[in-house]
Amino acid sequence: MDVLHERCAGLDISKKDAKACVRTPSTKQRGSFITQTTTWGSTTNQVLALRDHLLAAEVTLVVIEATSDYWKPFYYLLAEELNVILANARQVKNLPGRKTDVSDAAWLAQLGSHGLVRPSFVPDQPVRELRDLTRARTQMTRERGQIAQRLEKMLEDTGIKLAAVASDIMGVSGRAMLEALITSERDPQILADLARRKLRNKIPELTEALTGRFRDHHAFLARLYLDQYDQLTGAIGRLDERIEEAMAPFRPALDLLDTVPGINQAVAEVIIAETGGDMSRFASAGHLASWAGVCPGHHESAGRTKTTKVRPGNPYLKGALGLAAFGAARTKDTYLQARYKRLTARRGPLKALVAVEHSIITAIWHMLTDNVPYRDLRGTYFTQRAPERAARRAITALNQLGYTVTLNPIEGAA
Repeated sequence: MDVLHERCAGLDISKKDAKACVRTPSTKQRGSFITQTTTWGSTTNQVLALRDHLLAAEVTLVVIEATSDYWKPFYYLLAEELNVILANARQVKNLPGRKTDVSDAAWLAQLGSHGLVRPSFVPDQPVRELRDLTRARTQMTRERGQIAQRLEKMLEDTGIKLAAVASDIMGVSGRAMLEALITSERDPQILADLARRKLRNKIPELTEALTGRFRDHHAFLARLYLDQYDQLTGAIGRLDERIEEAMAPFRPALDLLDTVPGINQAVAEVIIAETGGDMSRFASAGHLASWAGVCPGHHESAGRTKTTKVRPGNPYLKGALGLAAFGAARTKDTYLQARYKRLTARRGPLKALVAVEHSIITAIWHMLTDNVPYRDLRGTYFTQRAPERAARRAITALNQLGYTVTLNPIEGAA
């Protein structure tokens, strides 16, 4: 096998230290190589000393295995003066029975010397900072939703069924009722009269639902949950402002993504933060879909396909695409809605949503590559593409209902 990098290093990183294996040509036997493995700490000074050590060894490639977040200080500092690639742990597994830190470092160095390691995508610093912001917002939004769920469970313990009548207990009406409960108001009629807007049409149902046994113990927990909810809401607001500032260089891409059905501003910001908005890093739309984890996997043996589950991908990007697909499936007279309805009948809603996610990420790759807005094919695309099939399907459905159908084409119709 050809050697592409005669002087290559492999790093197996843990929380406290890293094993660095330097693979260099042997001076005694031509065509053979020697390895030298050393241990370095994970502090900044130790990483800088490791960089000097690799530079002195004239290493042309450094391979780092992506281990949690421990690879970051090594990658950022070494990449300033060395050619460093980050390897996906699933793609550089060591041989069975040889799992030690030292052997893993030597294995990485050997794979890198032969060019058998595919580098993972590591964005530039502005995109990394944008990622930190959007991921923090996503996590806080989830935590805020969990707090609302805890509050709902606490109300169930009191016998109050507010969530059964009001769709959002954290809305204007729900908050007013919760605040009144905390301040010792227990009369269901007075509480129900705090409803606003359309919810006032359900005052009788609210009066019945707000009858329960709400004690001081529940008031203490409710106050705690509401304060925590408001604190997270304020933090999310500050993150929104900071993300808005960080999105300034990516405004053209953000405007393009806003034309896709199902994608709102928050989802578009996550997509740009995770992909970097630069599609040149991905060889094709299929490559991007595979990296995002929204394309079927392949496991074929003896001519039989054993599984088609989607592969693991970027969880934040996959979550954003899931929200976009869920919204696109409910838009009217669009290609994405037609695709969802067409697939959900025979493959189920979950697989249909993944297919819509794949369509969205494919469109995004072409849009950002060619710098063009989204062009919808409309909801009649599949019918116009195969009108005979659509006619047969309609006739079959009517026959199953007991009707006999005769087709008379309209003159002049295409």
